[in-house]
Amino acid sequence: MNRQEKVCVRDVMANSYVMVDGLKTVHEGIVLARKHQVKALVVEKRHDDDEYGIVLMNDIAKKVLAKNRSSERTNIYEIMTKPALSVDPNMDVKYCARLFERFGISRAPVIENGKVIGMVSYNNIVVNGMAREE
Repeated sequence: MNRQEKVCVRDVMANSYVMVDGLKTVHEGIVLARKHQVKALVVEKRHDDDEYGIVLMNDIAKKVLAKNRSSERTNIYEIMTKPALSVDPNMDVKYCARLFERFGISRAPVIENGKVIGMVSYNNIVVNGMAREE
């Protein structure tokens, strides 16, 4: 029987991510996402005992655009998901994929020692993780 090499989240995650203050407007968030070519924004903690939040582009589409809200008058904190479901960089990608499926998410911040170090998505797992199996 062929034993597969463990592929960790750290091996497939994107090192590019954007941190944003929850008080920024959705419009400002869109500008940042466009500039850095990311599909999610990580919302900064307000203090040490707080948790990170996350805003996906589909959150903006569903909670702002579809509801005819102004992106310039809606703050990030109003539409973010908090706490953001995060993953450890040493987690096996197969468990990360199961976690995503179970909770209905498509991407998550990667957190090590309480700090965001990257972002992982289904795309990262499939394109970067499964290619290693061949």
